[in-house]
Amino acid sequence: MNIALQSCFRFKIYTGAWILIIFFLFFQQTSLGQGVRVGPDGKTSKQKLNLPFVFYNESFGFSAAYVSGVVGYPQKQSTLLGTAMAGTQKSGMGFLMGQDIQMPWVERLFFDPVLSVGYFNDNEPYIDGNPDFRDERAGSNDSDEDNYVQGDGWDNFFRLKFKYLLPIGHGENDIISTYRMERGLLKSGAAGGDSWNPLVSGKTYLEMRPFYRSQEIDGDDVDSTTKTNGTDVSFFWDNRDFFANPSRGLGLKGKVSRDFGWFNSSESWTNLESELDFYVPLNFSDRFRQVVLALDTWTSYSPTWDERSNSEVNNRPPSYTGATLGGLWRMRGYPSQRFNDRAAIYYAAELRLIPEWNPFEAWPKVQKYVGIQWLQFVPFVEIGRVAPEWSISRLHSDMKWNAGFGLRAMAQGIVIRIDTAVSGEGVGVQMMIGQPFQF
Repeated sequence: MNIALQSCFRFKIYTGAWILIIFFLFFQQTSLGQGVRVGPDGKTSKQKLNLPFVFYNESFGFSAAYVSGVVGYPQKQSTLLGTAMAGTQKSGMGFLMGQDIQMPWVERLFFDPVLSVGYFNDNEPYIDGNPDFRDERAGSNDSDEDNYVQGDGWDNFFRLKFKYLLPIGHGENDIISTYRMERGLLKSGAAGGDSWNPLVSGKTYLEMRPFYRSQEIDGDDVDSTTKTNGTDVSFFWDNRDFFANPSRGLGLKGKVSRDFGWFNSSESWTNLESELDFYVPLNFSDRFRQVVLALDTWTSYSPTWDERSNSEVNNRPPSYTGATLGGLWRMRGYPSQRFNDRAAIYYAAELRLIPEWNPFEAWPKVQKYVGIQWLQFVPFVEIGRVAPEWSISRLHSDMKWNAGFGLRAMAQGIVIRIDTAVSGEGVGVQMMIGQPFQF
């Protein structure tokens, strides 16, 4: 699902991200996060999209795609989306998603289903099998940037998240929030950030997400299929004022993932994760509508990871999950899942600046379609590393770094972003919807 352009730098641009960006640019999303966004008049309405489009990249070639979706159906806070695409390079995929569907008879229980089926050419995962690096484990902190394999294959997955809103904090009397917006910023209706006590502020969820994924890599150097199925169990205190673009508050999540080795799973494994993000409003000058310092820390550890004397590892999470860094969300100056090991730690800081200036307000014909409500300029820095053990001293030595700049926009009610970061291995460009942190 990605392409690699080789020149003096290495770029990773994600096809799936482009599809979602296109979807949201043309489709005003008025609800997400058990909430409904309304304008100053307090009104909202169901929105529909049916859009064919074409695109090109090296994985898909010249491609045709179609996206269809509806916001506010089957319930006012829910979203349904489907897309399909196929290209001349014999890559293709289909994607279905539902979000914030309230379960019948249990008003505090919501359901987010996701299903993806795809066949991709020229995948480049950082897994063992490259004959030029027989004595080095791919993805480790000291591994070579060229220690990956290339191949074709199917990559199919589904995830079924159930999330139960506890009757505390803002969730005690406000199951589905109403966010009053003005020019893309929250005017009233904050769902968190009022206190550091979860009993009085924010929304707290208990989450369970059954998952399944099967990934094939068929290339000159490797022919493998990795299958995993299991369950994520999470606790999430969302004490941010507005989930889509927070200006104050925090988010705290703890997650346990378990593959029991049942059915056709490749092997059993367990992984533990936790994340804390924190937002501080700042006041620079009247030239900025909003300035926010956003901080994030995340860590991951697999207690079942078992490395044998012959360097073979048993009971480990697949390289695309668990303690992994690189790509869209963490260490954006590196390719997707560039680093993966038993343990990981990560820190990030972003200065998010929204100026009063918005050039799209001078282009009413363009603005009618794209609906850019604000632009955001974001310098950021990230550090992190993976390691074969969870150790404070080990994880904080020989850390990887990158620094970059992001251009983001609120387009038709959704944040789209382009982040460019410089790392010790070159330059990475990441394009995606949504702010990073607590993904």
